Amino acid sequence: VQLQASGGGLVQAGGSLRLSCTASGFNFHSYAIGWFRQAPGKEREVVSCINNSDGSKWYGLPAEGRFTISRDPAKNTVYLQMNNLRPEDTAVYYCAADLYWGQCVRDYGMRYWGQGTQVTVSS
Repeated sequence: VQLQASGGGLVQAGGSLRLSCTASGFNFHSYAIGWFRQAPGKEREVVSCINNSDGSKWYGLPAEGRFTISRDPAKNTVYLQMNNLRPEDTAVYYCAADLYWGQCVRDYGMRYWGQGTQVTVSS
């Protein structure tokens, strides 16, 4: 099982980044995929979730109106388009997968985790 996150980088405030999470080794189409982030000294927080079984999407408060989650089932990939980035969005972003939607939305603990990708937003 592998979740490969990529697309992080350094961007100025107001800029955009698109993160990608490519999955392998499990039935991607049956899983919920989530993006989480953790900044130094802060708790992990759920950014956004997508349910590959029915396409449902959910956004945490920091992401609403600025981030968009999407998927490409043919590539086993989930994207997080992040626009109008702010310095407070600086964090390591992780993608994770679980069979149960609630595990993602409530951050109860996801079954599979990928490595993180660093997002740094300068002011």
